[in-house]
Amino acid sequence: MPKNTYQNFWGGWRQRLRALRNLPPVLRIVWASGPRVIVAGLALRLVAALIPLAMLSVSRTIIDTVVATTTRRQTLSSSLWWLVALEFAFAAAGAVLARAIGFCDSLFADQFTRHVSVRVMEHASKLDLAVYEDPSFYDKLERARVQATDRIAMIQAAGTMLQQAVTVVTLSAGIFFFAPWLLLVITLCLTPAFLGESHFAFLGYSLNFRQTPMRRQLDYLRVLGASKESAKELKLFSLHTLLVDRYSQLSNEIYDQNVSLARRRLRAGVFLSLLSSSGYYGGYAYVIYRTITGSLSIGTMTFLAGAIAAASTNIQSIFATFSSIADQSLFLTDLLDFFAVRPKIRSLPDALPAPRPIRSGYEFRRVCFSYPGNSRMVLDHFSFRLEPDERVALIGENGQGKTTLVKLITRLYDPIDGQIFLDGIDLREYDVDDLHRQIAVIFQDYMRYEMTAADNIAVGQIELRNEFDKLRQAACRSLADAVIARLPDRYQQMLGRRFDRGVDLSGGEWQKIALARAYLRDAQLLILDEPTASLDARSEHEVFQRFTELTEGKMALLISHRFSTVRMADRIVVLEHGRIAEEGSHSHLISLGGLYSEMYELQAASYR
Repeated sequence: MPKNTYQNFWGGWRQRLRALRNLPPVLRIVWASGPRVIVAGLALRLVAALIPLAMLSVSRTIIDTVVATTTRRQTLSSSLWWLVALEFAFAAAGAVLARAIGFCDSLFADQFTRHVSVRVMEHASKLDLAVYEDPSFYDKLERARVQATDRIAMIQAAGTMLQQAVTVVTLSAGIFFFAPWLLLVITLCLTPAFLGESHFAFLGYSLNFRQTPMRRQLDYLRVLGASKESAKELKLFSLHTLLVDRYSQLSNEIYDQNVSLARRRLRAGVFLSLLSSSGYYGGYAYVIYRTITGSLSIGTMTFLAGAIAAASTNIQSIFATFSSIADQSLFLTDLLDFFAVRPKIRSLPDALPAPRPIRSGYEFRRVCFSYPGNSRMVLDHFSFRLEPDERVALIGENGQGKTTLVKLITRLYDPIDGQIFLDGIDLREYDVDDLHRQIAVIFQDYMRYEMTAADNIAVGQIELRNEFDKLRQAACRSLADAVIARLPDRYQQMLGRRFDRGVDLSGGEWQKIALARAYLRDAQLLILDEPTASLDARSEHEVFQRFTELTEGKMALLISHRFSTVRMADRIVVLEHGRIAEEGSHSHLISLGGLYSEMYELQAASYR
């Protein structure tokens, strides 16, 4: 064996054996998913494992009795038909047990999939927003999601291996009683096949790991090539050829890699299978020889032939199953690594509740921030105050830190330097969940939930999902009530086209629904990131006619490029290069003749 191949082979096995350490934590997850069905399945498998030996033993006695009756002219034993009935009972029990085991496996598969999927969703919801900026995290998340369903076979294989092991032990005892060395020969002939299959299974895992980024690209291209959002541009710009070519290129690359490995596995598998078969038929020939020479009876020959065949098959299955479990344990590394990711933004053990009411407001004190993997400072020694009952508008060109400020004030991120205070206490001292309950945010890239209209509003404060009056009041304040009144099923209308009888909305109509979420949430801080970007001029005017009413008793932070909107704020803050360039009222900033005045004149000129 070449040196590199030798190192790869044993290196792969070391990694595979280390991965078996994943089994204890995974078994804890397995047990939590359905203890009763697991106990029932294991009990059934243990009983089923004894059936082969019992049937062979009864069959041996039946055959010897029949041979003695026909060749030696002995009287037919009265127990023969009872033995036949007993063998039938064992066969029937085996069939019933197999069905019962299948039933338990089916129940377990559903319970395990549900349990792991819920855990993945719950854990993903707790992770920092920053991890979603990392492409390698998406690979890990994708593999973790796959584990929720693809590893069921491994868990079931562990139960099957236990059943096979008990069967092999009982059959081996029978073989050992008549011919001890036969068992050793069979095992030695099967071991190379086990090692070979394990080696190629490990190579398959390594290949699957390397292909994860390409498979994510394929998934993206599939969605892009058949989604409502992309359909218009695909047709107008004739992009289908580009997408199909790129998909074909990636899929062909994956296919070629898979075929190359499959061919190598086929060549090795043929040789190793022949070696395994030679062990079985060598033992079978030896049993026939001893029967011909009179050392064994016909019944014993039948017993040993059946036991050797069953033991050989089960030993081979055990090796293959163990190899599979070892290799599947490598995949479980991805799942456990995902669960091992811990959020950095979390509540301290003795975290404070958010202040009710907020008395002195928020203060940014020389805050610096850059996104992971990017050295550019989005906020650079940034200082800023937001006081109770104050309405502040943030403006500036794209990339100047407006939305970043929102992410920091809501503690979706922590600053890399400087501090943010709420009522004079560092934001990190407060309970994160309670802090979020005091903030209502509508981001520019708000979600369009493919749920009912009522649920779309209720996500703003999910505890109020069944309080229709409050949902409708929020819809009225955001002008969404008029939109919903035109829908066939009103508030119970499914929105979006993903599900049956769903109705899609225009961009402006969706935005009114999103605004209703913010108004439903009884929060002390209201943040609106481009809240009227998709609204027509009349709707925008109606929304901001009530702007004072909607923000009464609240702090309001407004991000907008429309100067007709921002001029309604108490204070306007102009951001440039991660710092405050100008701030003041609309009239004050116009009189300064600075950056705000320049941007205002540029926008106003387009309406003249």
